[in-house]
Amino acid sequence: MSYRIEGRDGEWEVVVGMEVHAQVVSNAKLFSGASTAFGAPPNSQVSIVDAAFPGMLPVINRECVAQAVRTGLGLNAEINLVSRFDRKNYFYADLPPGYQISQYQHPLVGSGALAIELADGTSKDIGITRLHLEQDAGKSLHDQHAEKSLIDLNRAGVALMEIVSEPDIRSPEEAGAYLRKLRTILRYLGTCDGNMEEGSLRADVNVSVRRPGEPLRTRCEVKNVNSVRFVMQAVEAEARRQIAVWEEGGAVEQETRLFDPARFETRSMRSKEEAHDYRYFPDPDLVPLTLDPAWIEELRAALPELPDAKKARFMAEYGLSAYDASQLVAEAPTAAYFETLARGRRPKTVANFMLGDISAALNRLGHSFASTPLFTTKATGALLDMIEDGTINGRIAKQVIEEMEVSGEGAEAIVERLGLRQVTDTAAIEAAVAEVLARESAKVAEFRAGKEKLFGFFVGQVMKAMGGKGNPALVNDMLKRKLS
Repeated sequence: MSYRIEGRDGEWEVVVGMEVHAQVVSNAKLFSGASTAFGAPPNSQVSIVDAAFPGMLPVINRECVAQAVRTGLGLNAEINLVSRFDRKNYFYADLPPGYQISQYQHPLVGSGALAIELADGTSKDIGITRLHLEQDAGKSLHDQHAEKSLIDLNRAGVALMEIVSEPDIRSPEEAGAYLRKLRTILRYLGTCDGNMEEGSLRADVNVSVRRPGEPLRTRCEVKNVNSVRFVMQAVEAEARRQIAVWEEGGAVEQETRLFDPARFETRSMRSKEEAHDYRYFPDPDLVPLTLDPAWIEELRAALPELPDAKKARFMAEYGLSAYDASQLVAEAPTAAYFETLARGRRPKTVANFMLGDISAALNRLGHSFASTPLFTTKATGALLDMIEDGTINGRIAKQVIEEMEVSGEGAEAIVERLGLRQVTDTAAIEAAVAEVLARESAKVAEFRAGKEKLFGFFVGQVMKAMGGKGNPALVNDMLKRKLS
């Protein structure tokens, strides 16, 4: 069922396209040798090119071009052998030259596609229109002084990839899935770190609405949305605003807007400029960029295994479900963690443990599979092995994990210190079973009269009597014998 918003007098369809600005992973800026390190003191990473000193000349950074080509290849997009840099003219205080070096009619990367997966298990291809390289502007700070705005040019000249989608997105869910998948691919490729909180990945969301089957109506751009959740909320809020305008007899005006998550609304920023307003023209200081096909093939051959290919391999090689495989490949470190643990162990058990108890523990600690000093693959492997060889059961494992969070000890040490080895002594299990059945004689009669759902109750009571240490398989077997 396609996503629709119910208006006052009928259904509306949402149409979304996205422009994602991804900061290129590179030690130097696009046209200068200044550092791109995050968090440096204001204006400490600014070259004469970034500051637009008279006579400065830009020099292209080869690695930034390579990163853009890698991204294009990862998006199954066309790589244009000849592209051109243009000057996009506009005037902000944090843009010293009064123009941004960008690409307009001749981008580095052409059309491609990105496959997204939705909650109902379906998938959909979102078209990629283009990817082009451009400089970032500086940053204006309006909250540092009571009467003045301050300018930090550290970001000026940093290389950005602007990745433009087709208007193929039809719901907030699809918008979120698209941005998450794009971020995953960029991180796998190592071309952008995807840290939206640091501003290295920012989304401009173009939203319009229409009656199902109608041509496209006027769109509005919601600028600089900095989280997946806010992108989804911005789509919903802006779509409902536009529906209200149309249904009240008005007309949506093309403009740029900002999303206010606190109020769950968008507000007008400025009228939307058209391309001619920027007075694009070829940058006279930069010759057209011409790529060697052999170099492109070298970059293609060195690409890592990407999420879709890894998911298919995990399903085929490890027998995982599509859902489990999708969860495990969402981040490259998580996939690597799984493959390390799966060597010599049952993959499904490893996947369940990672996506269940270990993920919950990492969330509580604020850690990730990429950066956890406590739940390393060695520590988690030891815990899995104790479950597998019968030293502990799943219930005890949860207790061990919680204790690991508090004490920082390894699983083996905790099991020994707290005496958590599960009981496999059949005589002890038989005694616990006999005690429970004697105490619950009325329920035993109900069970034997056909109320078989009570079996789980008996298992729980026996495990409780044994302090959770009983071997579940032996407890089940003993109960079946005694109740039959």
